[in-house]
Amino acid sequence: MGTASHIKTFDVYRYNPESSRNPSVDRFEVDLDDCGPMVLDALIWIKNNVDPTLTFRRSCREGICGSCGMNIDGMNWLACTRFISDTDSPSSIYPLPGLQIIKDLVPDLTHLYQQFATVAPWLQSKLPEPETERRQSIAERSQLDGLYECILCFCCSSGCPSYWWNGDRFLGPAALLQARRWLADSRDEATTERLDWLDDSFRLYRCHTILNCTRTCPKGLNPGKAIAEVKKMVVERRSQTAEVSEE
Repeated sequence: MGTASHIKTFDVYRYNPESSRNPSVDRFEVDLDDCGPMVLDALIWIKNNVDPTLTFRRSCREGICGSCGMNIDGMNWLACTRFISDTDSPSSIYPLPGLQIIKDLVPDLTHLYQQFATVAPWLQSKLPEPETERRQSIAERSQLDGLYECILCFCCSSGCPSYWWNGDRFLGPAALLQARRWLADSRDEATTERLDWLDDSFRLYRCHTILNCTRTCPKGLNPGKAIAEVKKMVVERRSQTAEVSEE
């Protein structure tokens, strides 16, 4: 490091599918006097100054895009919003757990986005399109708070043991929070169809309320609560259907 006096050690997971080597951990010494304050800055410094083959995702650098989700010192987080000063010494950086790895710190999110698409994350209306905007009251709009802020970084789904075990059929916290976002939207008119599709022993009910999703969400959201609200809506709809059948 030459004359560097303020050094931080990072242990970074490495995996190259084009190499015959097994996954490994490389140790890097970062000059913090020549580096920004965030973990993402340290990774960029390593790539620019030490190893240009280090591979990771990044985009906005402001906790908005969700691209740089990774496991930092055992916790899923966004590298762009994690202060280096808050990390362990040495700090360990791994890709999001429970997912297939494309290279180094880059997980394959294909299946997660496919599951996200299955909850139909768009407004569905049965009435003719209005000539003006679809209005909401302040109270109706407030029902979306804590839901619309999700940036699909998938830190929650990656940290969910139920998703590790049943990721092929369980939708996971991220997709189910998005499902709740549209169920809570007063402008949406597909509540019945959405609940019919979600009422499944795997898609919804493989959530066992472990709440790792809530603990790890870098945006401070509560996917566990959102899933509980979806379950409540399903139960209420079952009760209403049973009452109609009896009549």
